[in-house]
Amino acid sequence: MKTIAFAIENFSRFGGGAESYLVDLAEFFIQSGWQVHVYAERTDHPLPSAIVHPIPLPRHAPNWVRSLLFALRHRRLVRQANHDVVYGVGNTLEMDVYQSHGGVHWLSTLRKVYTEPTPVRRVVKRVLVALSLKNHVRHWIESAPFRHRPRPVVIAISEMIRRDMGRWHGIDPAGIELVYNGIDLGRFDPERQGQWRDEVRARSGIAGDETVFVFVSYELKKKGILPLVRAAARLRERRARFRVLVVGGEPDAGLVHEVERLGLAGTVLFTGPTRQVAAMYAAADAFVLPTYYDACSLAVLEAMACGLPAITTETNGIAGLLSPGTDGFVISHPPNEAELASVMEGLLDAEFRHQVGTAARAKAGRCTKRANHEAILALCERAALSHKKIDTPEGLGV
Repeated sequence: MKTIAFAIENFSRFGGGAESYLVDLAEFFIQSGWQVHVYAERTDHPLPSAIVHPIPLPRHAPNWVRSLLFALRHRRLVRQANHDVVYGVGNTLEMDVYQSHGGVHWLSTLRKVYTEPTPVRRVVKRVLVALSLKNHVRHWIESAPFRHRPRPVVIAISEMIRRDMGRWHGIDPAGIELVYNGIDLGRFDPERQGQWRDEVRARSGIAGDETVFVFVSYELKKKGILPLVRAAARLRERRARFRVLVVGGEPDAGLVHEVERLGLAGTVLFTGPTRQVAAMYAAADAFVLPTYYDACSLAVLEAMACGLPAITTETNGIAGLLSPGTDGFVISHPPNEAELASVMEGLLDAEFRHQVGTAARAKAGRCTKRANHEAILALCERAALSHKKIDTPEGLGV
């Protein structure tokens, strides 16, 4: 039986995108006959048959210290073991297969500088970013796969990330495997979701003739909540009947003040976190994620699978799969509120929404979780074979 070791700080089905993805992937490997080991600081034990190796971290240490300790302790533990494949998703120094779900850290950080509202604050932010020890530690950890000889199998989850990694780390992008994210089409199915639509809309006080735009993220600022709120204000000036559902993260005081200042308290509704995100898609008519940087947003794919037209930015890797104006919409970076409001206004037309949403569902149908997992499994089989060759006396040069 082959063994594979997954590493992530929080191994949870209800964590973020990378966390829940890794749980599903680990489950697939178990079903495929592999023995799965998980190296994690914390887990809600979603897979009883997985062997968990705890990596304790100091609770009150800065995040960069915790990241560094996790990477170093993981490296020590897996070197003592004898796994066929060590699989890293970002915060690891030792791996046979590397799949980054966060993209290139420096590019992500620099693009998110545009969340600052003024040019002066953006300049100050860039200086602070360049001087930040945290960012240098993150980069050192992230660049580990590209320092290894031989290089591990490197997987990009979008064409944008493949280009970014190639450019930033000075390698030929053709040597990086491309495997787009995949989703469970059975879970995100517009026919099954009809049962939730009226219930969720009634609970939020949404009338039947109002167009609902849904935004899903736990990181509101980084995923473009302010441009969305300001676009909503422009749309409200045109007397449009619509609501914006913000699902996931809780608003801070500054965001609440901005919503109230713009007179949108009854228009932009913060629902908080949920484990029934499919129900929120069911209540919506379109999806909006004007993100400053996203490697390949699963939320966009989920919404498309539910038959929702999706709006995102050119710095979201999933944009590389969209045909703008046909099965989705791609706006510029940094997200411009006037451009966003214009696209949202077009989606107030029910017939146009239906046309784009139908095409979106068809496009999402190409990106299934099963196809993704099978592609990853094939790459891990290749890595295991290569690992075995290296470990033989001939491969070690003995």
